[in-house]
Amino acid sequence: MKEPWPRLSADEAAELIEHNAMVAFSGFTPAGSPKALPAAIARRARELHQAQTPFQIRLLTGASISAAADDALSDADAVSWRAPYQTSSGLRQKINEGQVRFVDLHLSEVAQMVNYGFFGDIDVAVIEASAIAPDGRVWLTSGIGNAPTWLLRARKVIIELNHYHSPRVAELADIVIPGAPPRRNSVAIFHALDRVGTRYVHIDPAKIVAVVDTELPDAGNVLNKTNPICQDIADNVVTFLLEEMARGRIPPEFLPLQSGVGNINNAVMARLGENPDIPSFMMYSEVLQESVVHLLETGKITGASASSLTVSADSLQKIYDNMDFFASRIVLRPQEISNNPEIIRRLGVIALNVGLEFDIYGHANSTHVAGVNLMNGIGGSGDFERNAYLSIFMAPSIAKDGKISTIVPMCSHVDHSEHSVKVIVTEQGIADLRGLSPLQRARTIIDNCAHPLYRDYLHRYLDNAPGGHIHHDLSHAFDLHHNLLEHGSMLG
Repeated sequence: MKEPWPRLSADEAAELIEHNAMVAFSGFTPAGSPKALPAAIARRARELHQAQTPFQIRLLTGASISAAADDALSDADAVSWRAPYQTSSGLRQKINEGQVRFVDLHLSEVAQMVNYGFFGDIDVAVIEASAIAPDGRVWLTSGIGNAPTWLLRARKVIIELNHYHSPRVAELADIVIPGAPPRRNSVAIFHALDRVGTRYVHIDPAKIVAVVDTELPDAGNVLNKTNPICQDIADNVVTFLLEEMARGRIPPEFLPLQSGVGNINNAVMARLGENPDIPSFMMYSEVLQESVVHLLETGKITGASASSLTVSADSLQKIYDNMDFFASRIVLRPQEISNNPEIIRRLGVIALNVGLEFDIYGHANSTHVAGVNLMNGIGGSGDFERNAYLSIFMAPSIAKDGKISTIVPMCSHVDHSEHSVKVIVTEQGIADLRGLSPLQRARTIIDNCAHPLYRDYLHRYLDNAPGGHIHHDLSHAFDLHHNLLEHGSMLG
């Protein structure tokens, strides 16, 4: 059957996108994200702006895309509105300066909010695919994200057909989209590797307005593998999990793990892999990072479910070269399934996430520096933290050579409440908050997680603060933050 759609260059396809269009990109992190269209949209924006013609898009994604793509779009002033997550320094600056309207969302909720019509129509979806069929079947690549929903909901679809990816990548996909209330069914996933859907998304082929051929790799993460603080945090996490097993609070066969993105999480996974007392385990997560590939090879991880392969080009090629091995051990799902609260709770997932700031009562800030400037966004941390069997947050106790304390009297912004944060771990130690009253939590966090530079200050604050069930001195709760803003250091 002959293809019913035109093959266009990226620049030609970008001309199909109009000013103020709601544009949805595929992918979850750089994995599975469009590679050619972001730069082409940025070029189109510059040309139109030079001609004094307005052109900006409203951009929806799965999570982040490549920072280079977001940077190109923000540098060209091509984005007016952005959701739900980003990691671009250039875009971050424009968001914090108020030039781009940013909506920070729990990642599990984005697809359903689009399905419910909360954001209006998607005008154009730009989707990376490994293959397409004339009847409208679309096979995705290394990141699923929200692409299935974008394909079904968008009025027009532009396909980036990326020949860099192995066609066998589709063997990893398990595509299912829950229905809408009040007739939404449960998703029958009772094991991390259960498959309940299809390997492709089937859409009306008439919606595809262009196919752009590419052969470009994902932008893999570069991580610091030798940071001693990350390793100390990882050792503390492993110690805690071993103690939980010894007390019978984690079953002998262990429980599935979720691990966020970054150096600390990679260090934790490596330490878990090295420890002979940690049994082989499964992952039910949103991303699979570099360390997971090695642990799958060694058998320490017996299977992994996620929404994307956020790995280096070498590791992705290793997966493609050994698909007979990896295809039975990796499942890639839409993010409303990978981050689904019901499934997370059913499987008993242990959640491992990183925060920017914690207060003495256990509230966590994972998004805003000094309560004002956005860093990246909440991502999927809240999806797992609120529903996990155990929610563990990790961070260094200090930053900027001690000028910033991660532990403060009151969080300058709260993303995760004390009711859901069960354990905090820094390189200083472990604060197990389960079953503790507020004042017990405060002393546990200060004694076990705060850096010695700040420990006495935090104890004095707590001892002098008035209150009942919770003690706070509202006239001094943000003194550390004021010091940071005025003097460049929380120590003043």
